[in-house]
Amino acid sequence: MSGNYTRGFIKIMNIIKKTAITFFMAISLGASSIALAEEAAAVAAPTNSLNETIMHIEAGLAEVKKSDFAAAQLHLKAARESSATITGNEEIVKQGNDSTIKGQIFAKTGESEQSASELNKALGFYKSI
Repeated sequence: MSGNYTRGFIKIMNIIKKTAITFFMAISLGASSIALAEEAAAVAAPTNSLNETIMHIEAGLAEVKKSDFAAAQLHLKAARESSATITGNEEIVKQGNDSTIKGQIFAKTGESEQSASELNKALGFYKSI
């Protein structure tokens, strides 16, 4: 009888061992998938920031052309915030940000033509990246 208990105990231990190995493999695969997703998001972040910046400048420009300067200010502020996370091409980003600031200042004073001119310059800088 003792031999039967031993064989049964060994079978149970093998099942537990296989279950534990499967569990740990699943956890490690899940963790590596999360790490890869985070890395992909980090790589995509500058592109998203650039696209977001361009989108806000274009929306601000449209509002300036309609003489809705309050809405333009919101978009231009958002454009400046999103441009802060753009990496690479620091000089071009600086020039684009400077033009955005100038366009925002002109929009605050109601000078729509000058504002539109500066915002078009900013778009040119950001689209060249």
